[in-house]
Amino acid sequence: MGAAELVDWGVFARVRTELGSGFVRILGYFREDGVKSVDQIEQAIRDRSAAALVLPAHTLKGESRQFGAVPLAELAEVIEMTARRCVEARETPDELIEKVVELRPLFDATLRLFDREVNPIVERRPGPGGFGRKPAGSFGMAQR
Repeated sequence: MGAAELVDWGVFARVRTELGSGFVRILGYFREDGVKSVDQIEQAIRDRSAAALVLPAHTLKGESRQFGAVPLAELAEVIEMTARRCVEARETPDELIEKVVELRPLFDATLRLFDREVNPIVERRPGPGGFGRKPAGSFGMAQR
């Protein structure tokens, strides 16, 4: 999936505008909470505990949607809803193993896109007259 498919940039921009100067701080909370949620989901699947999947998946779903991370929110929702069904049916969540395996790479890819948008790295290449190179022309002198 590309950047356009992982993030709804319109939602991201709207939230960025609405939150103003608090945006970067709140995005940092998303990162911290998301890491915890993904860790908890992975542990719950190892423990084969459907009940332990529900809350972190629900949290990740809501926070992801807030920032326009639609595929991440949708995957978290599948995990949450399937886990709820498993709890009601008193089943283990083994059917979610593949979905949980997809979660961390998707979360990490989404965070990389957020980071790139918030802290874009400007590629700088020295051109003619760049630092350490002889200027193309002399300062204040007419070119011939």
